[in-house]
Amino acid sequence: MKKVALVTGGSRGIGLGIAKKLAANDYDIIFNGVRDASEVAGVISDLENQGAQVLYCQGDISIQAERKNLLDEVKRKFGRLNLLVNNAGVAPLKRLDPLQLTEESYDRVMGINLKAPFFLTQEAARFMIEQKESDRSSSAAIINIGSISATVVSPNRSEYCISKAGFAMHSKVWAVWLAKYDIPVYEVRPGVIRTDMTSAVVEKYDKLIEEGLNIQPRWGSPDDVALAVWSLAEGHFPFSSGEVFMVDGGLTVSRL
Repeated sequence: MKKVALVTGGSRGIGLGIAKKLAANDYDIIFNGVRDASEVAGVISDLENQGAQVLYCQGDISIQAERKNLLDEVKRKFGRLNLLVNNAGVAPLKRLDPLQLTEESYDRVMGINLKAPFFLTQEAARFMIEQKESDRSSSAAIINIGSISATVVSPNRSEYCISKAGFAMHSKVWAVWLAKYDIPVYEVRPGVIRTDMTSAVVEKYDKLIEEGLNIQPRWGSPDDVALAVWSLAEGHFPFSSGEVFMVDGGLTVSRL
């Protein structure tokens, strides 16, 4: 029987890269996003061509009822959940310095990037624990897609940085609590990854990378992140729950 993975924000960018990697390696996939199902028909087809059973569940996971619906759909379609990948996240709609930042922008970013994955994890963890109690051999893991912005400051998007710093603690809290149920929790922390989220700043980062931003002189790709997620999901790091796995090309390596 194939494992089942739920990937939030799995219709594009890093989330799509992760969903494709898992689908190609014997996972069935449920993925979530805010776009209409008609807009992700090609994604569904691509994942199905990898041999996966696929379910798309449209919804905003910052809303409690829509989080519940997402887990209900997992249970209805597959009856089990082996992997939760908390990937969905947003950047500020407008980059503003801390003196200009609005409460509306702060609340939006925190709601999607921090509140939503915490309470989705709560629901998923309850389901995973039920599975463990009925079958101790069943596998379960949670992987959170963080960001170097947890420690690297961008003052013109401070709400994003604060949300990712909180998300890093979210990973540790759940790692500690779920260890007794044999459910590891990891954080994968990407650096500068070429996706639609970074499309508006390509020229800026091309220049920075050329000037030595990373010790590996290239952009990261969604597949770089997906490879890390797949390795963790497959249990290749069984004694590392609570750890952060950097996928940043050495950007955060201290240098003189």
